[in-house]
Amino acid sequence: DRPTPQELAEAVREFLQNEILPILDDHRLKFRTLVAINGLGIAERELAATTEQAEADWELARRIRAGDVPEGTLELLKEQVAEKLRVSNPRYLAKYERGAPPTPGG
Repeated sequence: DRPTPQELAEAVREFLQNEILPILDDHRLKFRTLVAINGLGIAERELAATTEQAEADWELARRIRAGDVPEGTLELLKEQVAEKLRVSNPRYLAKYERGAPPTPGG
């Protein structure tokens, strides 16, 4: 699984910062490249946070499989699923929250 998304963002940011930015003479292009570099830095930090959450999720899954279910796990998992649905399919979440059985594709 290498390079990771975080490593890809870092590589592109470093390329722009170290190879491209120093040779730019056009002020507008230089500014836009700096904006891209900053955006990639934000993406790297977001990906790092996501990785930490994934590691915590794996640890929780390990505990559940071992029969060690922490208090509040069901509520936590429901909220995690709801958060993912808010991004991927908000209509599905709305139907679920109203108690209607969701239909495939909608």
